[in-house]
Amino acid sequence: MKKTSVLAFGLVAATALTSPAKADKLDDIISSGTLRCAVVLDFPPMGSRDENNNPIGFDVDYCNDLAKALGVTAEIVETPFPERIPALMSGRVDVGVASTSDTLERAKTVGMTIPYFAFQMAVTANDKSGIKSFEDMKGKTVGATAGTFEAIALEKSVKEWGAGEFRPYQTQADVFLALSQGQIDATVSTSTVAQSNVKSGKFAGISVVGMAPYDIDYVSLFTNREEYGLINYLNLFINQQVRTGRYAELYEKWVGGDLPSLSVNGVYR
Repeated sequence: MKKTSVLAFGLVAATALTSPAKADKLDDIISSGTLRCAVVLDFPPMGSRDENNNPIGFDVDYCNDLAKALGVTAEIVETPFPERIPALMSGRVDVGVASTSDTLERAKTVGMTIPYFAFQMAVTANDKSGIKSFEDMKGKTVGATAGTFEAIALEKSVKEWGAGEFRPYQTQADVFLALSQGQIDATVSTSTVAQSNVKSGKFAGISVVGMAPYDIDYVSLFTNREEYGLINYLNLFINQQVRTGRYAELYEKWVGGDLPSLSVNGVYR
C-alpha cells in the first residue's frame, strides 16, 4: 500500500471515530419531551371525543401509557384512516397508535410492531335491506372505510361475487351515516365499532346481523421503518402492557367481554 493511501485511510478512520453518533427517533422523542401519536378519533371505542371534545378511547389511553413509560407528554394528533401513514412520512407524528392492520404492503413503507390489538369482523345492515347474514350481502350495495382491512376484504368479496357494488368512504361516521340513510345496504367493520355505533343511537334503523368470514385483524403500532431502536422499544412496551395486565384493564374499560389473544398459533405466543 502506498504512503498516500495509508494516510488517506488513516484520515477516514479518524473521522469515523470522532464523528458523533446520529441520535435515533427514540432519543429524539425523549429529548423533545413530547410523543406525537397519530390516532383515529372517529373509531369508537378505540378513538373518539367526549362531550367536551377531548380525545378518549383505547388508542388514546395506549398513547398516554406509552408517553408515560418514555417520561414525556403525549400529544394526540387526530388522523383519519387514509392519512395515518402520510402523517408519519411527512413528520407530523412520531408513532401511529391508530388500529393499523399489519399488512405486508404497509410494511414496505413503515416499520410495524407485534400486534397490540386484535379485531373480529361483523356485518351491520340497514334493517330495510333484508340482510340477515354475510351471505345475504351478495348483489347488494355495500361500503366501508377506504384503506382499512375490512374495506380491502369486502371490495375483494364483491369482485368475487360478480354482483353488487362497493363504495369507499373517508370515515367510519360516513359509512354508518350512509348505512342509516339507506345509501348502502350493509357494511363490514370491526365488531367493536359495529356494536358501539348501534348502541350510540346516532344511526337509526341499523343492526349487527352476524360475523364476516374474514381473518382476525391484527393491528400494530408503527413508525419509520429504519428506526430499529424505537421499534424494539415499542415491541417491548406492548409485551409489558400484556404481562402487567394493563392491556386487559384497557380492554375491559373500553370494550368489555372476552379478551382477544394477540398470539398466532404456530408463529408466536
